[in-house]
Amino acid sequence: MEVEATPTRSIAAPLRAAWMAGRYVLGRAARLALDIALPTLCVSCREPVDGEGVCAACWAKLSFIERPYCARLGIPFVYDPGPDMLSMEAIASPPAYQRARAAVRYDDVARTLVHALKYQDRTDLAPAMGRWMARAGGELLAGADMLVPVPLHWRRAWRRRYNQSGALAQIIARQSGVKVQAEVLRRVRATEQQIGLSRAQRATNVQGAFQVSPDRQAEVQGRRIILVDDVLTSGATLDACARALLRAKAAQVDVLVFARVVETR
Repeated sequence: MEVEATPTRSIAAPLRAAWMAGRYVLGRAARLALDIALPTLCVSCREPVDGEGVCAACWAKLSFIERPYCARLGIPFVYDPGPDMLSMEAIASPPAYQRARAAVRYDDVARTLVHALKYQDRTDLAPAMGRWMARAGGELLAGADMLVPVPLHWRRAWRRRYNQSGALAQIIARQSGVKVQAEVLRRVRATEQQIGLSRAQRATNVQGAFQVSPDRQAEVQGRRIILVDDVLTSGATLDACARALLRAKAAQVDVLVFARVVETR
């Protein structure tokens, strides 16, 4: 039984990848045809817009995160407490990753952009979002060896057809020159959607869900790695990814996301 199952699995994986690639190409072709026939609309307010998918009015509503912010977590401060100051979150519950940076706050416009990229095949939004991320993560990228997008489980990747974190990582790579190593980290266990879960439930949900591929551990050892994702909420998923990379002897793991939730106090 085992002798027969191994070839089947080896054949199924490339067939599944080829089918996903074919679906993605057809979807892109259909989208291109629509773009030629119809004007591009702002993803947020649906007004006609040239190129980037966000009109000037909605772009102005994006809350870009600028200094001063927590040196560890990138959480913006209301006032400037001085250089290298840490937030209460960083002091009370430091994550496994060293630093986190985000381009924008996760507000209404940012949420619309993320959902369109993730669930509506709006891959045309990735270039602008990735460029904003590269700008926000300049100090992280300066010393990084590789970009690792947060992986999807293969069943979710099958349904979604592409990984939005991987799409953002490719844009950041073009801007920074830091290479993407998408196959280094795997999601070995399917998890529930994190939406609606408490902080503790989120951490439990992703515990043990990620693993460095055994044949890629040498590439991780001693390297400075940046995890790339679309949104940082509680940080549970990124923390689980960072722990997997650190177990494989990564020298340091940082985090770069498009948007992060900022609690209003």
